[in-house]
Amino acid sequence: MPLPRILRFASVVLALACAAYLCAQAAPPADLDEYVARALKTFDVPGISVAIVKDGKIVLAKGYGVRKLGDPTPADQYTMFGIGSNTKAFTTAALASLVDDGRISWDDRVYQRLPGFVMYDPYVSHEMTIRDLLTHRSGMGLGEGDLLAFPHTTYTREEIITKLRYMKPNSSFRSRYAYDNLLYMTAGQIIPAVTGKSWDDYIREHIFALLGMTHSNLSVNEFKPGDNYAAAHEELDGKLQVVDFDPLDNIAPAGSINSCAADMAKWALLQLNHGQFSDRKERLFSEKQSREMWSGQTILPIADPPAPLAALKPNFADYGLGWGLRDYKGRKMVGHTGGVLGAVSRVMLVPEENLGVVVLTNAEQGGAFDSILFHILDTYFNLPPTDWIAAYKSARDKKEQEAAEILKKSAAEHTATSTPSLPLAKYAGVYADDWYGTITIRQNGDHLVMTFDHTPTMIGDLQHWQYETFKAHWRDRRIEDAYITFAHNPDGSIDHARMEAVSPLADFSFDYQDLLLKPVLAK
Repeated sequence: MPLPRILRFASVVLALACAAYLCAQAAPPADLDEYVARALKTFDVPGISVAIVKDGKIVLAKGYGVRKLGDPTPADQYTMFGIGSNTKAFTTAALASLVDDGRISWDDRVYQRLPGFVMYDPYVSHEMTIRDLLTHRSGMGLGEGDLLAFPHTTYTREEIITKLRYMKPNSSFRSRYAYDNLLYMTAGQIIPAVTGKSWDDYIREHIFALLGMTHSNLSVNEFKPGDNYAAAHEELDGKLQVVDFDPLDNIAPAGSINSCAADMAKWALLQLNHGQFSDRKERLFSEKQSREMWSGQTILPIADPPAPLAALKPNFADYGLGWGLRDYKGRKMVGHTGGVLGAVSRVMLVPEENLGVVVLTNAEQGGAFDSILFHILDTYFNLPPTDWIAAYKSARDKKEQEAAEILKKSAAEHTATSTPSLPLAKYAGVYADDWYGTITIRQNGDHLVMTFDHTPTMIGDLQHWQYETFKAHWRDRRIEDAYITFAHNPDGSIDHARMEAVSPLADFSFDYQDLLLKPVLAK
C-alpha cells in the first residue's frame, strides 16, 4: 500500500537530510587549508601533505607548503616524504601474508627461521618468536643498538643481526615495553629466508605494485634529479636548514620507506578494509591477520601528558604488530608515528568510523602533524573545536625551556678550571665496544678527535669539559653531541670510557649510553 503523500514527502526530506549529513561527515574540515597553513608557520615546517580516507573513499590527498626551503616548488599529493617507522606496518603486513600462506606463524621461533640468530641471553635466543620481534618486549633498552645503523654505517643487515648477541638486556624478556628498531629489521630478514626474495623486492611486488603505490620507494638512494620528493630539514644552531638525507638501507624494514599522501591513502584504505584491495576481491592479508595486528600484544605505560594536552590522555595503550593502539573520545585508535632525519609522519586509523588520516612533514616537528590530526578527528567526531596548534606549541615550548634550563644548570655546575689527569696523548688510541665495534681517538695538535670507525659522518672534536669528561662536538651538526668520560685503573691507565648525550632532547637512537668502550691493546 503506497504511503500517504505527507509521509512520502517526509521520507524524501529525511533521506535528503541523511544524505547531506553523510556528505558533511565524509568531507574534510572546511577550515583545513587555513589550519594547515597556520601549523606550517607556527612549527616552522616547509611542507606538509595530508590524506583523509572515509567510508572506503579518498576524500583528500593534498600537499601544502613547499618541498624544500628556499625553493618555491610546492608540495603536492604525490610528493614523497620519509615515513620512518610507519614502515613497520608494511613489514608486518608482508609477514601476515606469509602467515596466511602457511609459510610461517607468528609464534615460530626466530632461530628456526634465521639460523645463527643469537641474543645475549641463551634462553631468549631459544624462545624469541617472530611475534616477539614485532612487539618491543625483547628486554633490550630503548633504541639499543641504533648506532649500528643511524647515522648511516657500513654494516649490512646480516652483520647487524650478528651483533645482537652482544647487546646486554635492560630488563627481563617479555616483561616491559621498550621501543627498538633492530628487531624489526631482523623480522624483515625472515622474508628472504622464507621466500628467497629480499624484503625490498617483496614490498615492491606484493604491496606497492598491487596497491598502485607508484609514487613510493624504499630508499632515499632511489631518488633521481627531478623526482617529486621533499627535502629533509633540521634546526641547526637555532635555524631551520636543508640537510642531507641519511640512508637507512641497512635497517630498511624498520623505517626506510618514502611515500606520498596519494599512495598512503591507498594504504590506509587497505588497512581499514582488513587487507582486501578496494578494487577487487583479492587480499594482501586476511581479516584474521588484520585482527591479530590490531590486537594488543605489549602494554604501554601511560604517563600524564603536558597540561595543554591533558585531554589526550588515553584509558588504554598497547602495541600490536606494527601498530600502536589507544583510545580517544571512546573510540579505538590504530596508528603509528615515524621519524627519520629531517622528517616526521603520522598515520591514524579509526576503524569504527571507517576513517583514516595521514600527515607527512619535511621537518622534525611532531606538534605539526598531531595538531592537524586531532583537528581532523575532532571534526569527524563532531566535537567542540580545540586549538591543538596552540596546545602543542605550548607543550613544545615548555619542554624546550626545561631542556635549556638543564643545560644551563649543567654548564654552571661544571668545573671549568679542572684539567685532564693525563696528557692528551694518553687518551688517544683505538677503543672497542662489544656490539658497535671500534672507535678511534687521535691527538690533533692541542685537542683530541674521535671517529666512529663504521660511521663515516661521526667525526667529533673532543673539548675538555671537566675532570675526566670531554664533550664530543660532531662536525656533522645533525648528530647529537655527547659526553665521554674516562675511567682509570689503579695504575692510572685507562680502563674504559662511557658516553651519554648532552641534550635531554636527543633522539633515543643516539644510544651512546649503551656503549662500553675498552682500549684495544696494541699487539
